[in-house]
Amino acid sequence: MFVYVLNKHGHPLMPCKPQKARKLMQQGKASVVRRTPFTIQLTYGSSGYKQPVSLGVDAGTKHIGLSATTESQVLFEAEVGLRTDIQELLATRRALRRARRDRKTRYRKPRFLNRNKDKGWLAPSVQNKVDMHAKMITKLHALLPITDVIIEVAQFDIQKIKNPSISGDLYQKGDQLGFWNVREYVIYRDKHVCQHCKGKTKDKILNVHHIESRKIGGDGPDNLVTLCKTCHNSIHKEGKEHLFTRKSPSFRDASQMTAMRWFIHHKVKELYPHVKLTYGFQTKNTRIRYGLEKSHSIDARCISGNPLASLSQNTYLFKQVRKNNRQLHKMTIAKGGYRKANKAERFVKGFQLFDKVVFEGNECFVFGRRKSGYFDLRKLDGTSVHKSASYKKLQIVGKAGTLLVQIS
Repeated sequence: MFVYVLNKHGHPLMPCKPQKARKLMQQGKASVVRRTPFTIQLTYGSSGYKQPVSLGVDAGTKHIGLSATTESQVLFEAEVGLRTDIQELLATRRALRRARRDRKTRYRKPRFLNRNKDKGWLAPSVQNKVDMHAKMITKLHALLPITDVIIEVAQFDIQKIKNPSISGDLYQKGDQLGFWNVREYVIYRDKHVCQHCKGKTKDKILNVHHIESRKIGGDGPDNLVTLCKTCHNSIHKEGKEHLFTRKSPSFRDASQMTAMRWFIHHKVKELYPHVKLTYGFQTKNTRIRYGLEKSHSIDARCISGNPLASLSQNTYLFKQVRKNNRQLHKMTIAKGGYRKANKAERFVKGFQLFDKVVFEGNECFVFGRRKSGYFDLRKLDGTSVHKSASYKKLQIVGKAGTLLVQIS
């Protein structure tokens, strides 16, 4: 295990072993500045001995792999879980705003066509991921004297994945060519037959049902299925919306990665000129050649150029969470046509959501709270520590933030 070291002016030096860090602190030559990853800062001037440190970044839409290595050792390795809830939250906010506008300002015309997007605009869910890549690379530069940054980018031909034989002008002719709208195409594709009862209800009225919520699944044909009105109503009434699976796998992540890759490169390049690029097939080849397991952190180690560097410490696990919930009312309408207030106290018994605590010797996070003082405790990988732990048995070791971290 390494202890990360900053000089007197806050610039990173090569990490040291815990024994040396302990001696420095006992002699009053260093002080602790961060608990996880454990970092100390020297109180005296030191230029420090530095080695070339290469940072490999396995870019992704759900996870980022990070590995900072020298020729012989892994100095830092981590996996970062990105937010995947932004698209659904924005769709919920849009629905609430439309409903409120229809109730209170029906006289006001819609103004969705009067907005201009800046050059280089990205959807908020994608922009957040681009920013998070740059943020993590900046954090590593503040922790280690990194000399090279290598980012894996990938290029996907989505049409080729769907249809390997596609070529020429077929790229401009989609599945819906010759149909008036998506609904007509979906009903034709399903041969005008309910895909649930296969015509047993003898209901001639056909509807188009979303397999995944339109908030996250969209209105594409692969997310739609033909149902008769009877089956459609019963499925929603009985809560069986997830009875079906998509007609073809979702390529949302591949599409996002195609949009993100150059934005990540250009943004990081502005901060650190020593950025290089590599590709997924090169990473895969390196991993197989040296017989390494498949994981985001190991891929990042291969990307760094030192796949055989020895790992002498645990990897870190980061998780990105939302900062605030500003929704005023719940989506579900209660009896009488009222919406319940979506309010919760920030602090309950002195604890807030995502505080890092110690419970019976285990470090974990507060993922759920009750006013009575009993909390749901979990680790960042989803492991449940306790469903209902009393606040009296908790000791806080870290305040809540938007980027949670623990040793995996």
